[in-house]
Amino acid sequence: MVPDLPHPHYLLPYRKALAEHGPSFEATLWRSREAQRLRFDVLIDLIGEEGLRHGTLLDAGCGHGDLAARLVERGIAFERYVGVDGLDELIQAANARHLPHSVFFTGDFVTDPTVFSSHHPDYVLFCGSLNTIPDETARDVVRRAFESANHGVALNFLGDRHHRRWAGEDLSPARRFDTVAWVDFALSLSSRVVFDQEYLDGHDVSLLVRHD
Repeated sequence: MVPDLPHPHYLLPYRKALAEHGPSFEATLWRSREAQRLRFDVLIDLIGEEGLRHGTLLDAGCGHGDLAARLVERGIAFERYVGVDGLDELIQAANARHLPHSVFFTGDFVTDPTVFSSHHPDYVLFCGSLNTIPDETARDVVRRAFESANHGVALNFLGDRHHRRWAGEDLSPARRFDTVAWVDFALSLSSRVVFDQEYLDGHDVSLLVRHD
């Protein structure tokens, strides 16, 4: 069931950052380029370069195209990349980069079920784009993405089984998800689940869920 969210409150922090910084890296709410690059690389490595080279990759919450740029930087010759984001200004900035084999569209993947199905993706990726979405809604979104993807979904989120060095950190406007509950949710979709939270001592969690 598609959640009834007439007011996209999950986009408000991004709209505020966009108003302050324009269609830039800062508007994506990543705290550092290093952390962004690390999380990109974990998802890329979970899927594997061979899996990324063929078919369509759909980046849900693409910002201004940094994941596509990272794929290019790593020399991964992907066949087709589709970026979707709820902020048209970021989409315009992404298209202006003229990244190879990449197209960008404005769309709300939370409320619009056709965002996934219309592009026939092989993999759907969520990198940092679930952080302001309520837990139950985020699961609905990932489930719909998984059902639309030919091969599977890869995602990351802030986990609650982290090392004590992350305790008390102000994550606003992001929030932590229940790590164990999300692993269980992933296993309810498929038996083929890869889990990694080693790279930031549990602060961040990455999951790859492939179809059985």
